[in-house]
Amino acid sequence: MTVIFLLAAVSYGQDSQSLGDVARQARQKKTQVNNTPGKDLQARKVVTNDEIAEQAASTADGSGADQSHELASHHTSSEPGKLSAERWKALIQAQKNVVSSLQKQIDKLNSSIHFVEANLYVNGPQYNKRQAQKQQEVERAQAQLEEQNKRLEDMQESARKQGYGNSVYDP
Repeated sequence: MTVIFLLAAVSYGQDSQSLGDVARQARQKKTQVNNTPGKDLQARKVVTNDEIAEQAASTADGSGADQSHELASHHTSSEPGKLSAERWKALIQAQKNVVSSLQKQIDKLNSSIHFVEANLYVNGPQYNKRQAQKQQEVERAQAQLEEQNKRLEDMQESARKQGYGNSVYDP
């Protein structure tokens, strides 16, 4: 009886494939599936660190490059220079959000500036130096805020000149 069992086990072992054969077949099936014509192949975009850095910089600046690009791309649409009321309203609201965000950052930074008497603390001079750097950051941010406010005013004026009412250019 055990002899029959051993013969059955040995014959079964001979019929099964080796691990290498199974892997080879799986690899062939995978390449066949990937190379079939008619499969919906989508173009893949590779995002590099440079593109990420540029996008992060424009977002951190609050420069509104996205909005100006959208504005420029819509100028080439059906009527040159004419955007829909909804589009103007969305662009102006986005610019207002940029201005508001920048103002909040300035206020937060301003509230964190506190100078100390240099001779009262061990690291007083270094602390005051950092506070002076914060003040310079505030000045740069305020210049940027003025630029963003100017851009907002220009957008509102453009919408007004195209004949849209107050509800569009001052939402």
